[in-house]
Amino acid sequence: MPLILNLDTSTQICSVALSADGKLLGIKESHDEKSHSSQLAVFIRDLLKENCLEVPGLDAIAVSMGPGSYTGLRIGVSTAKGLAYGSALPLIGIGTLDILVAGALQNEAITGILEKDASTLLCPMIDARRMEVYTCLYTREGEKIEEVSAMVIDENSFRERLANGLIVFFGNGAKKSMEKIHNRNALFIGNIIPSARFMIPLAEQSWQQKKFEDVAYFEPFYLKDFVATIPKDKIFPGKTK
Repeated sequence: MPLILNLDTSTQICSVALSADGKLLGIKESHDEKSHSSQLAVFIRDLLKENCLEVPGLDAIAVSMGPGSYTGLRIGVSTAKGLAYGSALPLIGIGTLDILVAGALQNEAITGILEKDASTLLCPMIDARRMEVYTCLYTREGEKIEEVSAMVIDENSFRERLANGLIVFFGNGAKKSMEKIHNRNALFIGNIIPSARFMIPLAEQSWQQKKFEDVAYFEPFYLKDFVATIPKDKIFPGKTK
């Protein structure tokens, strides 16, 4: 009965879930932006304390590995690596889009669509600023049918796929995509966000398969290079960036 601590900081949500034998024991989440650095360690401490556990008593640490927020991923992965290394625990990395799909497969609206049309594809989207999203296509079984990519959304996005059948779009990048993609085969479902609770079956599967990361060399899947920007209120009149 593996005890796994699941960490997800890949988007604006900071989420920590504790699982045993693939079942949720407890969860802590914050939807406040930029709360990762202040809340992650607190959530881990409180969740373990409530279940009378300490880190060395766990069997593995699982972490969302991206793509997603550069800062969020860096905080989550560095914390997970520190916990795993310090207590000699296996480290499990889980793709953020895989986590979104796992959540979608627990959503009644989406499962209802899949029951009516088994050929329907799932398209999780993570906001990557402006009109760009991190995305990939999945079957109803949660299997990828293409590589994860950073895509600029326009009127022609997914046109060929949509000509052949339904695609369900979801995630925090789907809302802005709805403004560009106008097709009767494009369905948009809201309120599906990454959560450590959705990591549980994926982490359990990785545990059973002994699919672990090398703690020393594991890095987040950023997909794109980090580009620093200057906040508007920091730009002086008459000065150029």
